[in-house]
Amino acid sequence: MQASPQFQELRSVFRKFTFPMSAAFFIWFLVYLLTATFAADWMATPVGGGFNYGIIFGLLQFFTTFLITWIYVKFANKNIEPRTAAIRQEMEG
Repeated sequence: MQASPQFQELRSVFRKFTFPMSAAFFIWFLVYLLTATFAADWMATPVGGGFNYGIIFGLLQFFTTFLITWIYVKFANKNIEPRTAAIRQEMEG
């Protein structure tokens, strides 16, 4: 089954989504780390209400994690799950 065209298509669809999304998040995280390391004074700049840029960027890390998870669930339900169900049905008869 692993060599079948259906499985190869499933793998391709999965990779075309996950690799760019993972790379984008990794780059966003690196920007956060590099900014915290090399622009610590700027990150400590108060914004208001007891918040500074560092706290806002840190909270945005959590937000983007949840956003990516939500986007992946939507994508998987639409594009991955139907293909896996078809492959499972074919394998089980």
